Amino acid sequence: MKKNMGSTDKISRVICAIAIAILYFTKAIEGTAALVLGALAIIFLITSFISFCPLYLPFGINTNKKKE
Repeated sequence: MKKNMGSTDKISRVICAIAIAILYFTKAIEGTAALVLGALAIIFLITSFISFCPLYLPFGINTNKKKE
């Protein structure tokens, strides 16, 4: 897997995941919305830590500025 996510992209995904977690634990979101957003938050965290987003491949998006 080639890294295709830059640092700004990774930081924004982690911030979104934290925001979703805060909404869940303050009970601002519940039920199906909480499950869907929780799954999205987990995906955001995983893709941030591995620096690879599979959805970027078909569109040719690469936010990583470093050459490998």
